[in-house]
This record gives sequence, C-alpha cells and structure tokens, in this order.
Amino acid sequence: MAGNLEGSAAPPWRPTHSPWLIGISVLLATFMEVLDTSIANVALPHIAGNLSATTEEATWVLTSYLVSNAIILSAAGWLSRYFGRKRYLAFSVMLFTISSAMCGMAHSLGFLIFARVLQGLGGGGLQPLAQAVLLESFPPEKRGVSMAAFGMGIVVAPIVGPTLGGWLTDSFSWRWIFYINIPIGLAGLLMQQMFLEDPPYMKKPQGIRVDYIGFGLLALWVGLLQIILDKGQQADWFESAWVARTSVLVVILFIAFVVWELSRTEPIVNLRVLSDRNFAVGTCLVAVLGVVLYGSTVLLPIFLQGLMRYTALLSGLAVTPRGLGSMLSMVVVGRIIHKTDDRLLVLAGFAGIGATCWILSRLNLDISLMNVGGPLILNGFAMGFIFVPMTTLSMETLRQDRIYQATGLYSLMRNIGGGIGISSLVTYLSRQAQVHQVFLASHLSAYDPIVQDRMRALAGMAAAGGAAGSQPAATASAMMYRSLLQQAQLLSFMDCFRGLAFLCLVSAPLVFLFGKPRKHKGEKLASVASPVLE
Repeated sequence: MAGNLEGSAAPPWRPTHSPWLIGISVLLATFMEVLDTSIANVALPHIAGNLSATTEEATWVLTSYLVSNAIILSAAGWLSRYFGRKRYLAFSVMLFTISSAMCGMAHSLGFLIFARVLQGLGGGGLQPLAQAVLLESFPPEKRGVSMAAFGMGIVVAPIVGPTLGGWLTDSFSWRWIFYINIPIGLAGLLMQQMFLEDPPYMKKPQGIRVDYIGFGLLALWVGLLQIILDKGQQADWFESAWVARTSVLVVILFIAFVVWELSRTEPIVNLRVLSDRNFAVGTCLVAVLGVVLYGSTVLLPIFLQGLMRYTALLSGLAVTPRGLGSMLSMVVVGRIIHKTDDRLLVLAGFAGIGATCWILSRLNLDISLMNVGGPLILNGFAMGFIFVPMTTLSMETLRQDRIYQATGLYSLMRNIGGGIGISSLVTYLSRQAQVHQVFLASHLSAYDPIVQDRMRALAGMAAAGGAAGSQPAATASAMMYRSLLQQAQLLSFMDCFRGLAFLCLVSAPLVFLFGKPRKHKGEKLASVASPVLE
C-alpha cells in the first residue's frame, strides 16, 4: 500500500461500519464506567452495615476505585497502541464486567476493595478510548455531534448515579448497583467485536519497549495524591505528619515522572501534546470543569440529606433535573456548533454555571424540590455548552494520530480536578461551618430580649409536648443550639456555592486563549490532520 501512495498524503481513514454503531458500542461501556464513579455513594451506609465496617472504612470502596482508575486513565493511549485498541478495549470491558460481578458477590470489605481495584483498572481505559474512537470515526464536520453524544454519558451518568443507586439500594440491595453493569458490559463487548476496528496508524511499532519506570512513577504519584485528597480532611491536612511527608513525596515523584517521560521516545504518557496551545488551555479548563461538576454533585446530596432530611432516593431525584438540562443542551449544541464561534459557547457555559451556582448560594431551609430543580436544569444546560465545544477546540489542532494520546491526559485532568474539588469543598464546608458557628454564638446572648422571647416560646412548645419540671428549659436550649448549628451549616453551603460561582466567572475569559476555531468544510481538516502513510 505504501508503494501505491508514493509518499503522498493518504486520504483520511474511515471505518468500515457506521460511525453510529461504533459510537453506541463504546458509549455503552463509557456510560457504565462513569456511572460507577457515583452510584456507590448513596449506598455506603448500607455496605458498611452489611459488611460489619464503619462508614469511614467503607469510603475505601470509593477511594480504591478512583486510585486504580486514575493510574490507568492517562496511560490508556499508550496501552491501546501497544496491545491494539480493539483488543485492549475488549480486555478492559471484560475486566470491568467480571469485577462488577465480584463486587456484588463480596462478603467482606477486604474482598470488595480488591474487586473495586480491579474494576478501576478495567474502567480506566474506557473513557479516553471511547472519546478517541468517536473523534476518529466521525468526519471533522460531525465531531461536534459525536462529542455531544459522548458528553451525555460523561455529564449525565454522575448525575443519574445517585438516583439509580438510591433506588436499587432501597428496592433491592446494594449489590445490585454492581450487578447492573453485567448486561451493559456484555452488550457493549458484543457490539465492539462486531463493529470496532483498529485504524492503520494504530498498528504496534516494531521494537517498542514497555516504559516500566514511567508507569511506576505515574502509579505512585497519582495513587498517593488520590489518597491525600481522600483522607486529608480526616487527618486535618498538613497538621498531620504523614500528609505533609506524603505531599512532599508526591511532588518529587511528579517531577521525576515529567522529566523521565520527556526524555523517552516512547513514553507511557506523551506530555509533548501539551505543546499544542489549544490542548494545553483545554486541559486547564477541563480541570476547572471537574472541580465544578464533581464538587457540586457532592455538595447537593450532603445539603439535602444532612439539612433537609431527604432520603437517599429523594436527594438523588432532586439532582436529576441537571441531567435533563445537560441532555437538552447536548442536542442544541450539536446543531449550532458549526454556526457559532466555539469560544463564545464555552464562555456562555461558564457564565451560565457561575450564575446558577450563585442562585444555589441563596438557598434556605424552607425550600422545596422545585427550588433546587429549576437552577439545576439551567446548570445542566450550561454544562453542555462547555463540554462539547471545549473538547472540539482542544483536539482540533492535534494530528489525528495524537488524539488517542491526548484523550487519556484530558480525562485524567478532569478526574484530578474533580478529586481536588471534592476535597477542597468538603474541607471548606467543615471549616466555614465552625467559623459561622462561633460568629452566630457570639450574637446569641441570654440577655437579648429577642433571644429570651424565643426561648420562652420554645419552652412552651416543649411543655406542650409533654416535658415536665425543668426539662422544657433544657429542651428549649437544645432546640436553640440545634437551630444555630443548622444555620451555620447552611451559611457554609452558601459560601461553597459562591466559591464555585467565582471560580467559573474567573475562568470564563480564559477561553480566548484558544486559537480561533476552524469551520470545517468537507474534509479539509481531516486531510491536514491525518497521518502520512509511508
């Protein structure tokens, strides 16, 4: 074939089967994997009780998955090149599906954590591989549509997860949050074997060596970073000696990893793709998106269950409207992306999310589900305006044979941003609650006439409820203190949402660091971006 081309640029590679059949086959696996990042959250108390563990011990069910998932995530491009994308994707789906069955059958916490590690190893490659397959299978003028489909899985799954997990746990058992992956995984694996194929430039190069040192450094610094993010708040962060020492070690390992990878001709993670300005800007902004997406997804259930006393299922249902808004915006953006400057769409998305976070910062304890649902629909709608055009902008100037290398790094930054966002917000939430508690208590004086009137009213309510002797006064004091704690926690939630709003508004102007987007006509970009077959 090389002789026929005579050194000229080859026409853009196109898959044999319909891109939509290929897309469905990889999106099934992607949705399944992303769903598992959040579906177990609401089931943790049930898992802990069933397996005779504390809630703190049960959080390793989440951490073990995130650590192993993040380690594989950025190396997925290299692994797919070494083993073949179709073969590696099939192995990942099989491992994820089998380990899901193992999770459901677990009868001890240790075995469940082991199964979750295997599940994370299998799921780590699914997101970047699916994104690369979609970008390569569709022509450039339809990449916006393909990214809209991919975005539905990435954005909607973490939102659907708590609702589905709550319903399965309440209606059946926590084990079914893992068993549900089995039919989805088998269907995706069957379709991939029927329709997926490796492009010519994905063939394994002769003499390629495994970058064991690079992979080891990657596993160490990402794994230790995730452990710090997950356990830092419990250990009081840098007040703990082990957190401080581990943080220094993470920095050293990260620097060693960067130096080593840049010196390799076949690195496990190709950091040179960051020399592309669009991709570098995109990885920074997608980390911000991870902070906002995962951070707000954690905040709202805590607010609804902790302060509003919603059940796990109701709190999951309360955040579902954001998924509906996301799905609607994916359809809209997919249709207008070729008619509008993509940078303006991303700008509008960040501004919209910032505005809705500001609205959520004005919630109070007298709200209904509708007060949460309205802003969340707008929040999800704005999220779609970021994800699709920003992914297109980030990958647009990369050569086609570098896309598979870039998608793993892109996904890793989103997950790291999410981990940092969750840890930062949980820490800020706890500490601001203490600050507000001290402030409110300083204004709560027993000599204040308003406080005295309120205490008498509460004591009367306690007496009417059956309290006798001195108990009504004590009950009134307890009720007053409980109200103070609730107000302090409410104010801390408001601070967190204000912080997210500020982050979005500050990040919005950075979209103009992207180069001016190209408007694809026919196959122009494909002919430029496709590799030359020699």
